[in-house]
Amino acid sequence: MSIDTATVAKVARLARLRLAPDELQKMAGEIAGILAWVEQLDALDTKAVEPMTSGTGQPLRRRPDVVDDGGQPDAILKNAPQATAGFFVVPKVVE
Repeated sequence: MSIDTATVAKVARLARLRLAPDELQKMAGEIAGILAWVEQLDALDTKAVEPMTSGTGQPLRRRPDVVDDGGQPDAILKNAPQATAGFFVVPKVVE
């Protein structure tokens, strides 16, 4: 696929990249090479390949959803430098 410098300039602007005019031609060649490599993938027969959601065929391990160490606000607030009315007190960061 042929990529011209105007297309490269547009893509660079959309990606918020600042390219010098002499870099546009070089990038056009590199992008054309990448697209040519991607076009090679169209030649592969993938009809017998099942769609994948990850690189491994293993299901995600799930931890049991159990409640533990909850309901102890007093013990938790002992670790806080300051606490008021059952809440952590933090310094103001926005004026």
